[in-house]
Amino acid sequence: MKHVEYAYTRGLEDEEVDDLLRTTETGVLALAADDDAYAVPMAHYYDGDGLYFRLGRTEGSEKWAFIDQTKTACYTIYGTRDTEDADELKSWSITATGTLSELPASEREVFDTEEINQDFPPIRIFGESVEDVEIVVLEFEIETMTGRMTLP
Repeated sequence: MKHVEYAYTRGLEDEEVDDLLRTTETGVLALAADDDAYAVPMAHYYDGDGLYFRLGRTEGSEKWAFIDQTKTACYTIYGTRDTEDADELKSWSITATGTLSELPASEREVFDTEEINQDFPPIRIFGESVEDVEIVVLEFEIETMTGRMTLP
């Protein structure tokens, strides 16, 4: 295996993690039920204290069936950044595990329609009627989080 290419990495500083969570709009949310996994692209909002997802709920949704059964979810954001050397890119990723919960009624006013439109990109509708989609905000309570970046 001595000819396999590799890249050195380092952990991201807290400030870097905070910046990337604030400036990156989307990632992949991984859910699990029994022995089955389900991963879905997801838009998020990070305010420095909490990580939130805005999504639509429809009757019979496979995504919601997995959300309801998932004990610990995993959310990953990732990307690349240019370095001084045009031939190299730094890649980075942040992976967080935690629990998902719908915001209680007492906290829902924080995300009114105007705030949702400001904090999240437009919601994607897949063949449903807009009237049939209930907009829900979930809080992702982070239990663990790690960030890595490759070195040039």
